[in-house]
Amino acid sequence: MSSWLAAIDQGTTSSRCIVFDGTGTIVSIGQQEHRQIYPRPGWVEHDAVEIWRNTERVIADALNKSKLSLHDCAGIGITNQRETAVAWNKRTGAPIYNALVWQDTRVNDAVARYASEGRGDGIRAKTGLPLASYFSALKLQWVLDNVPSARIAAERGDVLFGTMDTWLVWNLTGGVDGGIHITDVTNASRTQLMNLQTLDWDEELLSAFRIPRAVLPRIVSSSDVYAEAKCTALQGVPIAGILGDQQSALVGQVCFEPGEAKNTYGTGCFMLLNTGTTPIVSKAGLLTTLAYRFGAEPPRYALEGSIAIAGALVQWLRDNLQIIKQSNEIESLARSVTDNGDVYIVPAFSGLYAPYWREDARGVVAGLTRFANRGHLARAALESTAYQTADVLAAMERDSNIKMTALRVDGGMVANELLMQFQADVLDVPVVRPQIAETTALGAAYAAGLATGVWSNLDQLRSQWREGRRWMPQMPGQQRMALLSAWKKAVERSFGWVS
Repeated sequence: MSSWLAAIDQGTTSSRCIVFDGTGTIVSIGQQEHRQIYPRPGWVEHDAVEIWRNTERVIADALNKSKLSLHDCAGIGITNQRETAVAWNKRTGAPIYNALVWQDTRVNDAVARYASEGRGDGIRAKTGLPLASYFSALKLQWVLDNVPSARIAAERGDVLFGTMDTWLVWNLTGGVDGGIHITDVTNASRTQLMNLQTLDWDEELLSAFRIPRAVLPRIVSSSDVYAEAKCTALQGVPIAGILGDQQSALVGQVCFEPGEAKNTYGTGCFMLLNTGTTPIVSKAGLLTTLAYRFGAEPPRYALEGSIAIAGALVQWLRDNLQIIKQSNEIESLARSVTDNGDVYIVPAFSGLYAPYWREDARGVVAGLTRFANRGHLARAALESTAYQTADVLAAMERDSNIKMTALRVDGGMVANELLMQFQADVLDVPVVRPQIAETTALGAAYAAGLATGVWSNLDQLRSQWREGRRWMPQMPGQQRMALLSAWKKAVERSFGWVS
């Protein structure tokens, strides 16, 4: 039996390939960052060709480091930044425009127009998603309307569209030479074009967003053998798993039962709660989304709270304000002060996501006095992630009527022990980090391994999960309530900045 898997993790700031063995242990990692392109305020783009070339490099790098035989590779799993969207010419393979990143806000006017026409409730009822610049449909509409001849080419059948999983699979399977055009249900559920009940593209939504059906990929399960790779490094290996990054982390954290939840701390911050085979319509500002679908089994759904800016705020302090030189310096700088000095940062750089969904919000720093220094700013930056998570958790408990007893966490920021302790304090629940923190890539490996027989059932995956560290709440209740109250005031100050 083949015993190892390659997981491609195409993220917002970098692409990685992680090789896992049959116990879910990391064997090797290849990683390459890609450029962040900001043509105008609020516009965020990626070069899709650069991402594909980087993906080829990291696959080769990870395989070289692993020293494993390609003959023993059971399958490839793919996980990706979900709402980032790209359209390309299917005859040449060239993108017709840069990929529009999930953080991009150029379609805000279109969001407002659709809302003024009263379309929001109908769209949310079908997709589980509010009208927002976050999702892919309006991004594709913008490309078709603003790139010369793009709409004509699309209606002629010469343009293909997809989220980044679709772009990678098409290239991995040959591109212009027979590449397959697919996406899984989790990524499709983030386009705002898929009906949550039918798991197919919805004709009314396609009409509302003016999207030709011919540009869209075929929707498939999250775990199945789709095709064999044709790229040199993985020639002949089956591509057998696709999951959007946050759903992949849910799988990697083995949250397979209703009521189990995880929170991923990366560029943004994303909490998902498994709700089982029934989608729950949120009344508290959360998203209803696909959690996963394995093979022909019924789909599983989730409630999601999406936070746009988490680790990206640390990058902003590093790159824009230059108060730190490396991101990992943020913890020691934050520890140089005993508290936040009554300073709060609301990082609404692209508006606020869950549970507020305020496109008109913009970032604020509140509570500044002459006493405040860069240590207080560092601490406020870390604490803002914990406060935003507390807002999402409160909404999740209201929607689900489930009281969270612990929160499983993963992502790059969970190495920050100051943040994790503060998170436990403001949530008043234990925060639990697994031994293997790379749960996003691990989820993609699990999906591929289930499809190819490396693992036969979910119980095998559950048995592999191991707790690495647990943080218990230590903060007095009165202090917690005072901090959360001040945070709420700061959030309200961010509203209404954009007319």
